[in-house]
Amino acid sequence: MSTNTSENPAKPKITKAGIRATLYVFKYILPYKYHFIGGMIFLILGSLIFMIFPEAAGEMANVAIGKGKYDFGFKLDLNDFGWLFLIILLAQGILSYFRTVLFAIVSERGMADLRKDLYDKIISQQISFFEERRVGELSSRVTTDVEQLQTALSITLAEFLRQIVVLISGIIIIGYLMPRLSLVMLLTFPPIVIVAMVFGRYIRRLSKNRQDKLADTNTIVEETFQSLQVVKAFANEWYESIRYAKSIDQVVKISIDFAKVRGLFFIFIITILFGGIFFILWRGAIMVQEGYMEPGDLFSFIIYTGVLGGAIASLGTLYTTLASAIGATERIQEILVSDTEIPQPIVKPIETEKIKGDVRFENIEFSYPTRSDIQVLKSVNLNILPGQKIALVGQSGSGKSTLVQLLMRFYPIHHGQILVDGRPITSYHISSYRRHVGVVPQEVILFGGTIRENIGYGNPSASEEEIIQAAKEANAWEFIAQFPEGLDTVVGERGIKLSGGQRQRIAIARAILKNPSLLILDEATSSLDAESERLVQEALDRLMVGRTSIIIAHRLSTIKDVDCIYVLDHGKIVESGTHDELIRKENGVYQNLAKLQFELNT
Repeated sequence: MSTNTSENPAKPKITKAGIRATLYVFKYILPYKYHFIGGMIFLILGSLIFMIFPEAAGEMANVAIGKGKYDFGFKLDLNDFGWLFLIILLAQGILSYFRTVLFAIVSERGMADLRKDLYDKIISQQISFFEERRVGELSSRVTTDVEQLQTALSITLAEFLRQIVVLISGIIIIGYLMPRLSLVMLLTFPPIVIVAMVFGRYIRRLSKNRQDKLADTNTIVEETFQSLQVVKAFANEWYESIRYAKSIDQVVKISIDFAKVRGLFFIFIITILFGGIFFILWRGAIMVQEGYMEPGDLFSFIIYTGVLGGAIASLGTLYTTLASAIGATERIQEILVSDTEIPQPIVKPIETEKIKGDVRFENIEFSYPTRSDIQVLKSVNLNILPGQKIALVGQSGSGKSTLVQLLMRFYPIHHGQILVDGRPITSYHISSYRRHVGVVPQEVILFGGTIRENIGYGNPSASEEEIIQAAKEANAWEFIAQFPEGLDTVVGERGIKLSGGQRQRIAIARAILKNPSLLILDEATSSLDAESERLVQEALDRLMVGRTSIIIAHRLSTIKDVDCIYVLDHGKIVESGTHDELIRKENGVYQNLAKLQFELNT
């Protein structure tokens, strides 16, 4: 589970674990290493050529007053400097273009490979993995974290290295050309810049606090709008209004504090930072007056000082950004190295020999990974013959859904085994095995695309004729044909544009197209009106023909004709038999459930 750390944001740091994670993720860059090396070469060349500019500008000023320093065997004039600056700018532009393109190839293609592997890794996890994490957290790994890493590779890392090249080459140049003034600069300017970096880091922390609080307000808006029916049903508009107002007030308070600190920072910049620059300028002017340096050299030095100051200030910001990106790689690596239930890489399930549907549960005991202290199933044994229809009944929490989840291999079995056609289900390839299991749940969740896509999900390679036939067998074609777009009708998010009965019939058509050997029905008609229930039940009856069918039943009237009913109570099978046999059993659990439903219905 993710935790809210907005009130105490951790300062990004580069740790050993982060460096190891970064090296691990760098394997996605290796296929494009030559592009990366080429980009680095263009970056270094471009940075070094840029460092010619300040000295050339100063020499131009010296030439303008007739005191040029350099003798190239001919006398330089101001027109020559115009051509020199043009060459520098063109070289900078060309080198920057190739550097940008090469780094873009590395980051875009490398991060695309990373995104694919990360998505495959997440989607291959066991159900328990998703129970322990929020969907938003996992989405953030694929989007925000990878985006942060991509930005670091394509922009931040290159800029960080460029500033280092500029800083080192700049110090060497001014130390060689202007040793006395560079000593003054190195004694005064770096401490001022370092204080500015510390100040800026504190401002960024306040800015992050503000962004986090603003995100909290957006969360309130999102949650309220998504659950608007609940809000109105409980007449809690006033409560949500107060909750949102309090959150906004917190944002305002932090923003005002943020503005005060920024105001102090501006005072520092104007008085101290600019004061340091003017002090260096003053000392340089004195040296010019005393004849220790030429005016053009002072001009060059001022430009170099500004460039070096900018490089020092940028390194702090870039370091923080890189540290954040390294933190993102740790979160990414955590998923990439985790175990999955489906072998990597993901491939289309291999078509295996058709399963007959002989199912046997042998002495099953189970507790959910997130609730290991609560035993859900206790020594469960049952046999289901091929083509047989059985029902699981019992009160909520008795273990009905858990049994079918184990049959679908959503969780590993702690004790006992499940056999299908005499083989442990763990001996089958998990994806190929699940291809033989069809599910029609009580709460149907459709994808937000078209009806065609939702039915075809049962068999992505199915033809349109097969999709239409499945829709007809599911009693769905009649209402589909009435839509102007037919199969291309968009169902909306989670199928919101369709009624409950229509969604159920789409789910049945999907299961028909899958053509499973084992069929699981989770009370597929419990929340439908009479007419929809009749149409859905007819489709279900056709679907169950010739298939081993397991029905999770809440309404006992729907399972009168099954071959065997298993009654669960507190994780144990306490009764089994046909409806007529169980209803006659005095003081039996099934009889009591039937009486209770009868009384409620009357």
